[in-house]
Amino acid sequence: MKPAPFDYTRAASVEAAIALLASAGGEARVLAGGQSLVPMMNLRIAQPRHLVDVNRIPGHDYVRREGDELVIGFLARHEHIRSSPLVLEACPLMAAAYDFVAHGPVRNRGTLCGNLCHADPASEMPAVMLATHAEMEVQGPAGSRRVPAGEFFVGLFETALRSDELLVSVRIPVAPKRQGWGFHEVSTRKGDFAFVCVAALLQVESDRVVAASISAAGIGARAVRLLGLEQSLAGQPPNEATFRQAAEDASATVPFHDDALVPGEYRRELLSVLARRALLDAAARALSSDL
Repeated sequence: MKPAPFDYTRAASVEAAIALLASAGGEARVLAGGQSLVPMMNLRIAQPRHLVDVNRIPGHDYVRREGDELVIGFLARHEHIRSSPLVLEACPLMAAAYDFVAHGPVRNRGTLCGNLCHADPASEMPAVMLATHAEMEVQGPAGSRRVPAGEFFVGLFETALRSDELLVSVRIPVAPKRQGWGFHEVSTRKGDFAFVCVAALLQVESDRVVAASISAAGIGARAVRLLGLEQSLAGQPPNEATFRQAAEDASATVPFHDDALVPGEYRRELLSVLARRALLDAAARALSSDL
């Protein structure tokens, strides 16, 4: 199929892109990698009247550290991030999750910020953003603002980004010392969207869990923090029995959706198993850290 008719403008700056978005009255979409947008346009699921191409705006494909934050610009491609030694050092959970993201051609062209704005409920990176307490730096006619990941993902393919705003960067707190991480996923094939994926971060002191941040994608209309699971782990020993019981209890209380591929009850079982595995990995790494 072919997309519905649309106007196309190549923006020369962030300010020009925002002005174009503002003038379109909510009928424009940003084109960066286009790995999700273009197929949706071809199927006429998305029918924007105006495409604002931001690919030629210079200086926004960076991956860098600013103080205690890892900062990723809106034109940084997945493969650039995936292969970055800085990402492996500052956010090893993201590096681990990238082993499950898409396929080579998609990673070469797609962008992290575009992926987050698309907000697919089965995508890995929204789960990583939630677990790491990332913030989205957005810019619009009224200036810049930061949106915590927990407030950014609103619903099915829906974010808190306004129609006249551009997501200009992602800011992720640098992983603290002695923090362990784990990421597990089940999908049809490696690189496909997740039936369920779980991202886990743990800090352990004196053989007790002192901090936990756990999120999941694929289980509903958006990626979510598993707050009940986090709370149940506080002060507990980091062992398989603890994680198994906590994961089973958490999966019993989370609502799941059914679709043509995966029944909700299967997703429930996957969440329990994958959460336990991710927590075991995170605990092992936290306990073995000599940082």
